[in-house]
Amino acid sequence: MMKIIATLGVVAVLLAAAACGPGSAGSGGGAAAETGKEIKSGKVGSLTVIISNEEGVLKQGDEEFFVTFKDAAGKPVDVGAASLNFYMPAMGTMPVMNDPATLTTTATPGVYSAKAKIEMAGEWQAQVAYEGSAGSGKGSFPVTAQH
Repeated sequence: MMKIIATLGVVAVLLAAAACGPGSAGSGGGAAAETGKEIKSGKVGSLTVIISNEEGVLKQGDEEFFVTFKDAAGKPVDVGAASLNFYMPAMGTMPVMNDPATLTTTATPGVYSAKAKIEMAGEWQAQVAYEGSAGSGKGSFPVTAQH
């Protein structure tokens, strides 16, 4: 009987360790593992906003990626309502371009899945805004879309 209890105890410890392993959200590094490689990050309000995907590259066309809001300690923070727009100023005869992203909450607070149609390759401004229990913030940072 003691062997069974000891074996169950070892199994429980192993399961707990697996649940808190590198790929889990509870490990502190889980969000990065789940969202792929960083494309670009910037400070917006008091938070750091990270745009990422599997390849670590933003491309022209239909794109799927993640937007993560992190506090000063590097932990994802639920910001409530959030928006992201890719903005490119007018150049020559080309008009101003605005390519809004659609953000959807995920199971991890502070991590949003996103979709956008990037019209062309080049340097864009990622315009980010959020408002909710974490306060509010609005800002932008450069991000490059490739062919």
